[in-house]
Amino acid sequence: MIPRMSDTSEDEQRPSIRERRLTAMRTAPRVLARAGWRGTLRERLTELTAAAPEVYDLDEPADIYGDGVVAALERRVAELLGTEAAVFFPTGTMAQQVALRCWAARTGNTAVALHALSHPEVHERHAFSQVSGLRPVTVSQEPRPVTAADVHGLDEPVGALMLELPLRDAGFLLPSWEELTEAVEAAREREAVVHFDGARLWEATEHFGRPLAEIAALADSVYVSFYKSLGGLGGAALAGPASLVEEARTWRHRYGGMVFQQFPTALSALAGLERELPRLPEYVRHARVVAAALREGFAEAGLPWARVHPEVPHTHDFQVWLPYEPEVLAEAAVRQAEETGTLLFAGAWDSRGPGLSFTETGVRAAGLAWTAQDVREAAVDFAGRLARDDRPPGPVD
Repeated sequence: MIPRMSDTSEDEQRPSIRERRLTAMRTAPRVLARAGWRGTLRERLTELTAAAPEVYDLDEPADIYGDGVVAALERRVAELLGTEAAVFFPTGTMAQQVALRCWAARTGNTAVALHALSHPEVHERHAFSQVSGLRPVTVSQEPRPVTAADVHGLDEPVGALMLELPLRDAGFLLPSWEELTEAVEAAREREAVVHFDGARLWEATEHFGRPLAEIAALADSVYVSFYKSLGGLGGAALAGPASLVEEARTWRHRYGGMVFQQFPTALSALAGLERELPRLPEYVRHARVVAAALREGFAEAGLPWARVHPEVPHTHDFQVWLPYEPEVLAEAAVRQAEETGTLLFAGAWDSRGPGLSFTETGVRAAGLAWTAQDVREAAVDFAGRLARDDRPPGPVD
């Protein structure tokens, strides 16, 4: 039975926190990062139509099963990463399963050493073991990047070591260059291949102080994403030796990734490489300004136990931790946007214990307009809302 308006509670009629947050993300005049993927179909198509002629000849035939513009994208990725070849995949989940499956066949060992917080372990529903016959082996559970000591401490042989760069669920953390090279060398000493989960590798050059090709050269294979940092419609690539890439093409077909036409995704990826990739170092540098200003603003407001993690961001994304329940923080963030036009925290808040929550935040093009003073003032205003606002939040979902 469909309820009459009179039978529906006031809370049920109100938009949820999530709905209000997404509206604010799209419409607030001031945001640190405006996620293009939250746009309307019209906005996304308009953006692609404007960018595509700058990156590819639109009078060329459309791609069919990976030729044309898709092949051009693969060549561009291989060039940027300094590898012999690269192959396009519709998803990163598929790309990494295929890469590590191919390496397991070559090494004769299905064991893959990876961090307990790595993406396949946390977000892919055990795909390695359930779909690809791989056996994950935890190399570390500490909320920090894998070290050489971790690799040396493995108590069994592994065929591959997978390193997520940056380690998103630990706070978008990267090792130092010395720590990374030592971890790779430790894997080599154990006769294991090294695969980089580089979904966000594009934004690591500022931290390492080295070009993409030099970073990628440490690994036997590298996966990169086209939407997480570059704003593409989706898609991923696996880069490495030509023989591995050709084998991966076969497995891509077997996994159902041989899509008939993918020109919208490929064009958006090329546009991201052209437009966003050169700007990522600037985003990282400004994220450090924003992180410092947040700490200063929280301190000025007397907000207890406020943390920015890491204190100096390794990429243009980082975590903010506050001693409140997520519903309280979400309501304060959305109300700040609705009442002032400033959305300081656009992400969801997650609980990590009684009265303790965190959110992921970061800087994109829209955030470059914020000065340190802008951030401090917004942080003070946000903290004041937590202190004085005892109104109950709306429904979460």
